[in-house]
Amino acid sequence: MSISSSTGIGSGMDINGIVSQLIQAEGKPQFDAITRQETATQTRLSGLGTLKSSLSTFQTAVKKLLDVNLFKTTQAVSANPSIFTATTGPGSVAGSHTVEVTKLAKAQQSIATTEYANSAAAVTVTGGTLNFTYGPGSTKTPFSATIGPNATLTDVRDAINAASGNNGVTASIINVDSTVTPGTTISKLVLTSKDTGVANGFAVAVTGGDAGLNLLDTSVPANYSTVTADDAVIKVDGLDATRSTNTITDVLSGVTLNLQSAAVGTIVNLNVNLDNAAINKTITDFVTAYNSLHTTTASLGFYGGTAKGATNGSLLGNSTLRNISNNLRQDASNPVTSATSSYDSLAMIGITIDKSGVMALDSTKLNAALASNLSAVSDVFASANGVAVRLDTKLTQFLQSGGPLDSQQTSLSKTLTTLGKQRTAIQLRLDNLQKGLQKQFIAMDLAVGQFKSTSAFLTQRFG
Repeated sequence: MSISSSTGIGSGMDINGIVSQLIQAEGKPQFDAITRQETATQTRLSGLGTLKSSLSTFQTAVKKLLDVNLFKTTQAVSANPSIFTATTGPGSVAGSHTVEVTKLAKAQQSIATTEYANSAAAVTVTGGTLNFTYGPGSTKTPFSATIGPNATLTDVRDAINAASGNNGVTASIINVDSTVTPGTTISKLVLTSKDTGVANGFAVAVTGGDAGLNLLDTSVPANYSTVTADDAVIKVDGLDATRSTNTITDVLSGVTLNLQSAAVGTIVNLNVNLDNAAINKTITDFVTAYNSLHTTTASLGFYGGTAKGATNGSLLGNSTLRNISNNLRQDASNPVTSATSSYDSLAMIGITIDKSGVMALDSTKLNAALASNLSAVSDVFASANGVAVRLDTKLTQFLQSGGPLDSQQTSLSKTLTTLGKQRTAIQLRLDNLQKGLQKQFIAMDLAVGQFKSTSAFLTQRFG
């Protein structure tokens, strides 16, 4: 509604100022009304977003109670962690076992006996090929490393590590004291299996090489000082089990044994127990999430009264908010018809909701129920009519695309669009009104000017 500065020549009036005041008087009430509607709509939209976020967080906690493995969660405890530790996963079963670690798995390490002045020293003049093979039963594929003429120790190391198909041997160089010439530092080639186990041990055969390269052939025992590859051997409940690794996952279902040291004759107890602490935490997190949601819904629907300065919740009077609160409370409180024991409600396992809607957990009662009948506690949450099943179904209905909350958000967004169009239309009408008023005042000013001119002429002419 910008108006260029103009003072009436004939009348002396501030035409722009007058028109601006008239336009403001006409437009301000209309714009203020739209602003109030936009603010109220944005507030409700924000409230719906907060509600959906809180419902989604609560549903995450609910879904954890539907995990088929939750009430089968176990923990493994080794009586001697210095010999082995243990962890559990899906498929583990509570029980007690004995474990004896008689041998650890080892990777082969072969240190060349040849001493080189340094890593840049020549190994071969003509070059040749190093052919690597693995032990019986290995899943690794043999490979070859081509060594060029005049190759240095560094060249040999790099050629082995970069060889196509090499997924089982690592070459490195160590700089140590010479055993041939005391007081000097020399370099040696070290070949190491990437994995433990007899099958992953390796041999090196040289083809097309000269005397220098032939010193890397493992068929000559004097060429290397070797720590041979070995398998891990354990006894579980008195029965032998041999594996290529010290991390054993397939002897006890769902249990991983991490071998730390061999101790022949030392029998260590392994207890696999139901992990009530993990179950308790998941249930406690559920209670916390429920109360967080309750706090959110109470805040959104809060009535602050009519006193000056009082504020209401952004969704005060929203029927969907009331419906959500009532439905979730009923689903959490009602008996579980699919329960298979006297534990047929949250209250029976120590979870109650007071008159204000706050959920409380009696940990002593819950732990007693878990210790007494874990399966029955599981039924309270995850059976066909379980609390978590009912809540998850209801939450999905509330949160789904096209659901009640989504529909309200869509409607409010359309309202904002409509209000924006109304604001544009009002502005256009005021712009046109401004132009019309300016024309009228300018015409009036011209008429006044002409009248003054005529009056001055007559006065001058006739005195």
